[in-house]
Amino acid sequence: MPEIHDHLDSGLSVLFIGFNPSLRSGETGHHYANPRNRFWRILEDSGLTPRRYGPEEDGELLKLGYGFTNIVARPTRGIDDIGREEYREGREILRGKLANCLPQVACYVGKGVYTEFTGRKRAAWGFQKESAVDGVIDFVAPSSSGLVRMPLREIVDIYTELRLFLEEEG
Repeated sequence: MPEIHDHLDSGLSVLFIGFNPSLRSGETGHHYANPRNRFWRILEDSGLTPRRYGPEEDGELLKLGYGFTNIVARPTRGIDDIGREEYREGREILRGKLANCLPQVACYVGKGVYTEFTGRKRAAWGFQKESAVDGVIDFVAPSSSGLVRMPLREIVDIYTELRLFLEEEG
């Protein structure tokens, strides 16, 4: 299955970073395409987007200053299908993407995404005290997967923190 293309640009407000694309995303060629994934609803409900976008519009979010990438580009059924070598290589590639694009905020969509990338054992929700890449602010948000047991309202509240920060910086 082909890799999903990143949506990157310099000067992004936020670069959303996931583990890797789902098989559904691999089939469609778009980020967060699994119908059980709540990513697009979370963006709308938190006020990060003015309306509910769909996966097929992922490239349109560049106009809002939002980009998309993953630690591993290969679509899989789940993160258990990703090998240690893929993660090692993916971390190096992601570090280069962040250094080249220098988004204002790197939003890790899931604590596991952040800890896998940084090697840190723990992370709190929201803004992190230290940045993994100089010049980029790290923000850890809950995964948007439908498998996450956290109430949607709590997830949206954490993403709302990101929106409020962007409005203040705006």
